[in-house]
Amino acid sequence: MAAGYHAVGWTPFKKRFDRWMLAGMAVFLAVFIGASYALPPSGQAYTPVQLVIRATGVLAFLMLTFALCIGPLARINRHFLPFLFNRRHLGVATFLTALVHAGLVLLWYHGFSDVNPIVSLLISNPRYDSISGFPFEALGLAALIILFVMAATSHDFWNTNLGPGLWKAIHMSVYGAYFLLVAHVALGAIQSEKHPAYFYLLCSGAGIVTIFHLATGFLPLLKKLKKSAPGDWMMAGPAMAIPDKRAIILTPPAGERIAVFRSGNRIFAVSNVCRHQGGPLGEGRIVDGCITCPWHGFQYRPEDGQSPPPYTEKIATYRVRVIDGMVEVDPAPNPPGTPCPPWILPEVTDV
Repeated sequence: MAAGYHAVGWTPFKKRFDRWMLAGMAVFLAVFIGASYALPPSGQAYTPVQLVIRATGVLAFLMLTFALCIGPLARINRHFLPFLFNRRHLGVATFLTALVHAGLVLLWYHGFSDVNPIVSLLISNPRYDSISGFPFEALGLAALIILFVMAATSHDFWNTNLGPGLWKAIHMSVYGAYFLLVAHVALGAIQSEKHPAYFYLLCSGAGIVTIFHLATGFLPLLKKLKKSAPGDWMMAGPAMAIPDKRAIILTPPAGERIAVFRSGNRIFAVSNVCRHQGGPLGEGRIVDGCITCPWHGFQYRPEDGQSPPPYTEKIATYRVRVIDGMVEVDPAPNPPGTPCPPWILPEVTDV
């Protein structure tokens, strides 16, 4: 995070991520176009431009599908957290890939029209009452507009000036873009494509996104059924089962989730919700003595929930205690920024 606005800085990790991402995109496009040339569908022949249109369209769909799976995957397995840190880069790259796809479509199919290519795209097929002949291009254009708004507002400047609530609402529209994209493919390529690969790709992609989100959505609800009633101390499990410098997440009967951190022989509990964009603090770790959000690096001191100066963000703290090696948390939050001493363990023996 930053006290002021400055140019985006690429850390060595981000540079490696971007290199691998761009290399993967290039390999996919090369393999897709090469395979299409070597193994053309029976009775179908495509020009090089049409192949690039199809390749970029499939790649944009796969990238957006993966981007939507990153959140649930990071909650299921911490090894996916690096992707969560760089999800903005993936999102912008997805928009640029979709923009290339849309630009080639406009030039190839509508570039020689007597009217503006975008107008031509919107008026060339008025069959909105038909399923097989539905103007699927309009759905793709609507999805592209949503991705453009998200890419254009991805910098923290917009988060600050729009406010976290509005900013998050804008970026939650990615699910609307994905729905439009699925409909775009279902009413477009699948209607004319003889090979079943597109159908299987669409169904599996949409199915995976749905399953992952349902799974991570229902797991906290199932855990919540096992919790104590409001006002009772909540059982968090063995103290030494909490990884050093990391946390486990509790779901109280009411209110925000709670992140229970262990740093050496000290146990803390704070709100799981980052005040920047609502990131899951419990999926982050303690860096330089501060709880660091895995989304954008916002930090909070675990002993009082306050960001180190000059930053002013504050989160709620919770009382903790350890009885017979088991951590318990009082689900009643302290006001944000309230000092709350950690529970000191007598000794540390990592499991």
